[in-house]
Amino acid sequence: MVDQGSPVTASHRLSFGTFPTPLEPMRRLAAELGLGPDDLWIKRDDLIGLGGGGNKIRKLERTLAELVAGGSDLIVTSGAPQSNHARLTAAAGARLGIPVVLVLEGAAPDAETGNLLLDRMLGARIEWAGEVDGPGLEAAVQAQVDEAERAGRRPGVVPFGGSNATGARAYEDAGHELLSQAGPVDTVVVAVGSGGTMAGLVSALGPDVVLGVDCGAVPDARERVHRLSHEVSGRTDTSAADLRIRDDLVGDGYEVLSDTVRAALQTVARTEGIILDPVYTGRAAAGLIRAVDEGHVAPGTRTVLLHSGGLPGLFGHPHAAPWREM
Repeated sequence: MVDQGSPVTASHRLSFGTFPTPLEPMRRLAAELGLGPDDLWIKRDDLIGLGGGGNKIRKLERTLAELVAGGSDLIVTSGAPQSNHARLTAAAGARLGIPVVLVLEGAAPDAETGNLLLDRMLGARIEWAGEVDGPGLEAAVQAQVDEAERAGRRPGVVPFGGSNATGARAYEDAGHELLSQAGPVDTVVVAVGSGGTMAGLVSALGPDVVLGVDCGAVPDARERVHRLSHEVSGRTDTSAADLRIRDDLVGDGYEVLSDTVRAALQTVARTEGIILDPVYTGRAAAGLIRAVDEGHVAPGTRTVLLHSGGLPGLFGHPHAAPWREM
């Protein structure tokens, strides 16, 4: 591993986090769900560090290493208004001393809260793309790249969510890190946004172990995870149908907080003192609870919930406050 201020090659990682991240038992939640005291654990990637923590830091250590090695002096990336990836890209840019442009969907809100507040604090420039689909957001990113190149800069683009094969390999490493801490596991539950986190875990642990909970961030989550996992592992003996992905927690949309997810947030908070976010980890916890109810996660098996971060988004979510008791 190289120092974040040093020249790097594409095979290297930058150093943004502290590893391994903690693996903690969730005994009170396990009892609440009818599981044994050693059945349920949480992998705390929210505690990685840098800019509020979260899973995107692992990916940025690799994706930004490639851009720095290529001579980029400006970083451009994209996301939703409360994107955790955007926030952590801004934090990484600040650590490296490289300016960051965030191209976000929609229009500027009346008040910048949650991740947006932190984006500004970290020094990123925010460009609003309007109401666009995926290709429209990519076109808005390209417009920023073209403008920067005309100004004599060397912009580098980090993909939406940091999810390409380079970023996904960071979670192949994380899967092996988890095994070194926990030994064999039966189920790892993870939120699925842009797909790279689940893809890397599938490459390390296998499609039968990883249970993804689709959050509605992209329209083709299953296909993305399948493609990225194949790019990481090189395996061609599995299909998208082999992946364990449940899509019943998307509800009315990516940014809509359902009663089911609200209840999961409250249950985890009041049994373990751990705060999840309403878009990603809250849905993952709700998926875990349903999997227990349905018998897909059973007493006597070892299950790990990946806490991928996202707490600042709770404070910017339009439906989270005031808190309503479940």
